[in-house]
Amino acid sequence: MQFRDLQRQYKELKDAIDASIQEVISSTQFISGEQVKALEEKLAAYAGVRHCITCGNGTDALSIALLAWGVGPGDAVFVPDFTFFSSGECPAALGAEPFFVDVCRDTYNMDAVSLEREIRRVIAEGKLIPKVVVAVDLFGLPADYDRIRAICDKYHLLLLEDGAQGFGGELHGKKACSFGDISTTSFFPAKPLGCYGDGGAIFTDDDRVADLCRSIAVHGKNADNKYDNVRLGMNSRLDTLQAAILLPKFEAFREYELEAVNRVANMYRENLKDREELRLPIVKEGYYSSWAQYTVQLPEWADRAQIQACMKEEGIPTMIYYGKPMHRQGAFAGTGSAIADCPVTEELCRRVLCLPIHPYMADDEAETVAKGLKAAVGRQS
Repeated sequence: MQFRDLQRQYKELKDAIDASIQEVISSTQFISGEQVKALEEKLAAYAGVRHCITCGNGTDALSIALLAWGVGPGDAVFVPDFTFFSSGECPAALGAEPFFVDVCRDTYNMDAVSLEREIRRVIAEGKLIPKVVVAVDLFGLPADYDRIRAICDKYHLLLLEDGAQGFGGELHGKKACSFGDISTTSFFPAKPLGCYGDGGAIFTDDDRVADLCRSIAVHGKNADNKYDNVRLGMNSRLDTLQAAILLPKFEAFREYELEAVNRVANMYRENLKDREELRLPIVKEGYYSSWAQYTVQLPEWADRAQIQACMKEEGIPTMIYYGKPMHRQGAFAGTGSAIADCPVTEELCRRVLCLPIHPYMADDEAETVAKGLKAAVGRQS
């Protein structure tokens, strides 16, 4: 059993993917070919925004967004404590100071109460200027944008939606990657919509910001002359082969993969709901998840390593996302970012366990995983 079975997906889409790759090879347009523009147009229309700018990866997408806003030294950027390192790494790399806020126990996403408390603390200290909130759509579920947007408006902060795991999710019928002043995503192979290498994208309705992002992504070039560099940028383009791979994968993603992965999540919920000691992920009313991960919380008394070992013996892979809070990462040791009041994150890092999930998972496989988890936990109860 694979944790996320990309081989099974490729077998299903092989003819379309192979033909799309061959088209690029025959054209020899490996950089900025027509497939890149076609993909950007399709993704922008799907997300419901004016602009999609593809780039080299999801981390670059975040950095380009922050560069477009001029984020740097003296700025405070608010990031959830329970997420992948890039969300805090990118503002820190630009000289800004990330402040880590707690998450909600049931959704794993940014806690609006903790966010506002941290913003007020920074304002009261008066040393830095609160500038950006990075809201992460963790594990496929959009963040609480009703409350987060209200807080951003109240304190005049920019909202950056980190949708690296959230593409395909929805809130009140609105698609992920449309909630931020700028939104970003990743096409890392294991993401809900993944390519066969690295890739990312930036989404915005702001024409000026879109132009800035396009310029920054290609060495700060002038829009009319690529050899006239009007600002410092980076080299971060989605190559044509990856765009060609994403085009047929996006059609499958939109037409049936999202529905299929939600079926698997429902299977897990039905097969695990009788074990009250397990805390299952919740999708609240008005939300729709693209299920980048299916993450359960084990009991406090459980030995997670032993449970993983038991499941591995049965051929069931598991993962831990994430085992260490952001504010405790070594890169932030000795900085203001290491000071955080995030008890929920601390607990989640001890208790979470991610189960295999993907659109091509059969019902009996989901039942096997659920049975294996219940048996492993049952041995310790």
